[in-house]
Amino acid sequence: MSVAIETQRMRLRGWRDEDGDAFVAATNTAEVMEHLGGVEDPAVLKAAVARQQALLAANGYCFWIIERVDDGAVLGFCGLKPGEVGPIADEVEIGWRLRADAWGQGYAREAAEATLDWAWANLDAPRVVAITVLGNVRSWGLMKRLGMRRRKDLDFAHPRFPPDHPLSWHICYAMDRP
Repeated sequence: MSVAIETQRMRLRGWRDEDGDAFVAATNTAEVMEHLGGVEDPAVLKAAVARQQALLAANGYCFWIIERVDDGAVLGFCGLKPGEVGPIADEVEIGWRLRADAWGQGYAREAAEATLDWAWANLDAPRVVAITVLGNVRSWGLMKRLGMRRRKDLDFAHPRFPPDHPLSWHICYAMDRP
């Protein structure tokens, strides 16, 4: 699988068939999944392999696997996908999910900055959007540090959750093309 982006510390690359187990082991924890609905059935997360491979084949981008250069460890994912829900449907959405022991080390920011650079160089999208829940301070904090701006007009109730669920309301940040 070819590498989409490489930085000094990591590679962002397409998903290999065997990435499912490493991705589940790295990210299917109560801490990582707290703002995503909780720990999932591993089969559900392993299905991400085929979804991301299909996105890459269809669009030339996906939520790429983050692989640490030093040891090849899977740290999670970061990348782009077509928005699928609410007011961000058909927008270019950036997203990330990293294993907890990689938090606070700058990996998410490094991967997101490299992803945004790739987006501006390779796509003609007028903006890139990102979503999270209000309680996910780490995620929207990174959005702000990346230079994204809150777009309350794009906030929405995510259809994955019942309207009264604490994870239903999603907030949106956006960055216009530089």
